Amino acid sequence: MGRKRARAVVSSLGFALGLVAGHPLAAQDAAHDPASEWQQPTAPKNAPNVILILLDDVGFGAAGAFGGPIATPAFDKLAEEGLRYNRFHTTAVCSPTRAALLTGRNQHRVGFGYVSGQEKPHAGYTGIWPKSAASIAQVLKDNGYSTAAFGKWHNTPNWEASPVGPFDRWPTGLGFEYFYGFMGGEADQWQPILYRNTVAMTAPETGYNFNVGMANDAIGWLHTHQSLAPGKPYFLYYAPGATHAPHQVGPEWIAKYRGRFDDGWDAMRKMTFERQKRMGVIPKDAKLTERPAELPAWNSLSEEARKLYARQMEVYAGFLEQTDYEIGRMVDAARAGPGGENTMVIYIMGDNGASAEGGMNGSDRNLFDMITESAHDLSTQSARMDELGSDQADNHFSAGWAWASDAPFQWTKQIASHLGGVRNPMVISWPGHIAKAGQVRSAWTHVIDVAPTLYDIIGIKAPDTVNGVKQISMDGISFAATFKGPVAEKPRTQYFEMQGNRGVYSNGWMASARHHIPWLLHEENKPFSEDKWELYNLDKDFSQATDLATRYPEKLKAMQALFESEAKRNNAEPLATMTLNSTLMNIQPSLERGRKEFVYKRDTAPIPSLYGMPMLIGPHRIDAKITVPEADANGVIASNGARDGGFTLYLKDGYLVYENNLADVHYDTIRSAEPLPAGPVTVSFVLSKDDKTQVGHLLVNGEEVGETPIPHIFMPSYLGAFCVGQNCGSPVGKGYTGRFPFTGDIEEVRISR
Repeated sequence: MGRKRARAVVSSLGFALGLVAGHPLAAQDAAHDPASEWQQPTAPKNAPNVILILLDDVGFGAAGAFGGPIATPAFDKLAEEGLRYNRFHTTAVCSPTRAALLTGRNQHRVGFGYVSGQEKPHAGYTGIWPKSAASIAQVLKDNGYSTAAFGKWHNTPNWEASPVGPFDRWPTGLGFEYFYGFMGGEADQWQPILYRNTVAMTAPETGYNFNVGMANDAIGWLHTHQSLAPGKPYFLYYAPGATHAPHQVGPEWIAKYRGRFDDGWDAMRKMTFERQKRMGVIPKDAKLTERPAELPAWNSLSEEARKLYARQMEVYAGFLEQTDYEIGRMVDAARAGPGGENTMVIYIMGDNGASAEGGMNGSDRNLFDMITESAHDLSTQSARMDELGSDQADNHFSAGWAWASDAPFQWTKQIASHLGGVRNPMVISWPGHIAKAGQVRSAWTHVIDVAPTLYDIIGIKAPDTVNGVKQISMDGISFAATFKGPVAEKPRTQYFEMQGNRGVYSNGWMASARHHIPWLLHEENKPFSEDKWELYNLDKDFSQATDLATRYPEKLKAMQALFESEAKRNNAEPLATMTLNSTLMNIQPSLERGRKEFVYKRDTAPIPSLYGMPMLIGPHRIDAKITVPEADANGVIASNGARDGGFTLYLKDGYLVYENNLADVHYDTIRSAEPLPAGPVTVSFVLSKDDKTQVGHLLVNGEEVGETPIPHIFMPSYLGAFCVGQNCGSPVGKGYTGRFPFTGDIEEVRISR
């Protein structure tokens, strides 16, 4: 190339890029550097990767590292190389704990006075995550982190949790760049309804387990991140559905615990307490609190009951151990990759105390017991004992095991007034940054403290504004100083409130008032004035065992006044209880309220059973325009729910069938007398009701082909989804297995009421 031509090329390139000094274009763009738009936020130097793990419904005394009877090797290993915190607190129920954890604010201040799905039009109970309280994920993303969430997400209101959104209060709208998991409070471990980001998907029909699948997906995300951005720190939030009911796990995990709980919950609690003292996770002068009068002694139970309940605990123990094992695989993958040596792991063993919502017999389907009187009685459950943990059961455990798992404290999940509901183990591991690994820290800490602690150790400040929205003040306090050693207790006040169970902690003292019994999920409202207030000096009484209310009445009075002021300041008042009536009051926004007709196509995404679907409890009609094939006329036309409740309309060997599944203990089935003709057909189900009876009718092209009384239709299972052309999740009906896809064509399914 000649010298002249070379100069011309350089000049042209300079003009095109606006880089030639003195060129008019360069002058024009001097105030705006296009390359600045390529720049991304950069994390502070040496910022650690952060893995935040939160389990569900695990008590203080369940895991091995805290004296419990269940093997948790991953948790224990992290405790040995890090720190155990024995005075860490949650909010007593899942959604509020998660909102407080991820924002650093008290749960009522961010609208989560109770679980998503039970919202009320009061400031502290709306269930609407405010833009003025950005999540840890949002703040860290804005400071140069990659962010991902895996597992349970129960902080989106029902009316926004359908496939049409809006999605700004889903994980990906709150700062997480990636999400893999389920929306709601619980999921079937074998056949869950899952989401990747905001897109619904169904798990593989066979061979899938959510704990395993979740760990695999997280490991895949880690490997991708390590390959493409090894120098960029990440925030990984890992929240399994375990060990929330249903307790489901493979038989090989259950077998490890066969016979281990035959001595019962009283013996287990005592042995846990003794181990806790030997291990130093509770003080030597701590007392083991008494069994509440509402729970029976193990030795008072029948042999049948003891056999069933022991198996329930075996299943639960296997479930927790498997969960911990899969967490260990994920943590190992993180530590093995780039930056693994600078990865902080925060492992919180439970978002509240162990769950007593299984009631006396170990079924969390108490909702249905109001209609089916003996739906989950002892004999019914005993007959199905070998199914516990499998894909044929949605099992819980007896409330006695929840109490035992919360040793040495009183009460369980929901009871925010007592430590059994709100004190959970926490372990933190950060190699090279923790002095004297393996120690126990007794600093008084709370889930609201995690966010400010992370900001502190990373070297950033909680932002004043996020995306142009002014942020409300943080409630949490950094405990980063405890990494270097024990610290002196600072003056601190923290209120607790859940369903009217309330308490307040202040500088070593705690006042408590329990309002209800946790396994009576739909207990009628009673006046708060009837609640008895108790007083404890937790500096001298670690387990909240000795009530000092009568000894120090003036102190109690002052603490009660402190609770009132804190409750008002944090939007916890007016106090709200969540009974069955409040669940069905239709006071929340809804996608279906006011509509009389709904039309669905075969390619409609799975719709969560209680999110956007009409509640078909009263008279209604389902009409489906289908084409019946010449041969192999089989499959689901439409179904809603899962194994433990719902309806399904399907063809079986050419015959039209409707099943109403009530709590998996009672089925109403209508079957056509003749197979359907091949070709275009309109099939219908009509539920009619007069003053005395409710009857289901099956029709083909308008002609009735079968009927049967249907005394009760109730809410479909929370674990399922509405699908056209197949069953989503576990089978609703007894007449088929798996998804049972329809072999013909479906033009539409029309529901009217």
